[in-house]
Amino acid sequence: MNVFKNLHNLPHFKNAVLTIGSFDGVHNGHQKILERVKELAQQYNGESIVITFHPHPRLIIYPKDNSLQLITTVEEKISLFERYNIDNVVVVPFSVEFSQQSADEYIQKFLVEKFAPRCVVVGYDHKFGLNRQGDINYLKAATKNFKFDVFEISKQDVDDVTVSSTKIRNALNSSDIKSANRLLGHLFSLSGAVVKGQRIGHTIGFPTANIEITEKHKLIPPFGIYACQVWIDEKQYGGMLYIGDRPTLKDHENRTIEVNIFDFDKDIYGQKIRIDCLDFVRPDAKFDDLTALQAAIAQDKTAALRILNAYQKQELSKKKI
Repeated sequence: MNVFKNLHNLPHFKNAVLTIGSFDGVHNGHQKILERVKELAQQYNGESIVITFHPHPRLIIYPKDNSLQLITTVEEKISLFERYNIDNVVVVPFSVEFSQQSADEYIQKFLVEKFAPRCVVVGYDHKFGLNRQGDINYLKAATKNFKFDVFEISKQDVDDVTVSSTKIRNALNSSDIKSANRLLGHLFSLSGAVVKGQRIGHTIGFPTANIEITEKHKLIPPFGIYACQVWIDEKQYGGMLYIGDRPTLKDHENRTIEVNIFDFDKDIYGQKIRIDCLDFVRPDAKFDDLTALQAAIAQDKTAALRILNAYQKQELSKKKI
C-alpha cells in the first residue's frame, strides 16, 4: 500500500476510485465503504484510494474544544487501511485554509485536479466544503461538469444497532470492550513505544511494559484490567493490560498504561508495540499491601487467559466456516 502525507507530487492515479472522510475507528460502516471502493476499482480497472485528514478537522475548526476522543490515531488508521487491502492512502494536512474552500473549489481544485477520479464513493451523511455546504446531492450535480461517477453507501447496521463512531466511543468509555469491538469489526487498539517505568511489576512477579501514547486525543478506556493481545515485531502474545493510577502504591500515583505480556521476557524498551483489547476484567482497586495486590493480579491473569482462550477458539471456528 502506498501512503502519501501531502498533496504535492501525487502520482497520476489510474482510474482512481476514491473515498473521503475522517474514518475514525475504521469501523464496520466504514468497511462497507472500503469494500465498495475495492469492488469498483476492480470493475473500472483502477486504483482504490482513501483520502483522510490529519489533524482531525474538528481540532482546526474548533481549536478550543478539547473534548475530541479519537478511536484511532492516524497511524492506526493507516495500518487498518492496509489490513483492508486499500491500494493508496492520502493523508491530507488539514488546515484553516483547506477548511475554507467552497464546495465547488473542493470538487474542482481538490478532487478533480489532484485525483482526476473515475468514481467517488461516500457515506450517506458525507459533508464537505465551507460550512459543510456540499453533500451527496451536490457531488452528483457536479458530475454534469466533471466525468466521474458517484456512489452512496447507506446506513449499515450491526445486530440492528446503527454503527457510529459515537456509539463505539460510548462503549469504550463504559469499559464495554466487547460491544465496541463488535461495532468496530476488529479489536480496539492502543499503540505506543515502550518506556521505562518503576519496575514494580518485576518485584511481584508480573513485569510490565509501560506504553507511552503521544496522541493526546486518543481515547483511553477507563481505569481497570483488560485481557488483550500484544503485537511485537509482527508476533502475537497474550497479555493483560492495566490502565490506572496505581492506588495501592502511594508513592507512584499517576496514570499509567502498562501490559503484562504472557510468556515473554525480552528487552523491548523503545520499541513500538500494539495492544489489542479483548474484554474488561475488573475495575482498578486499592489493596492493603503488595501481597494482596499480587494475589489479585494472579486472579486477573487466570481471567485474562480464559478470555484469550475463548477468543482464540471463536476465531478458529470462524476460519473453519
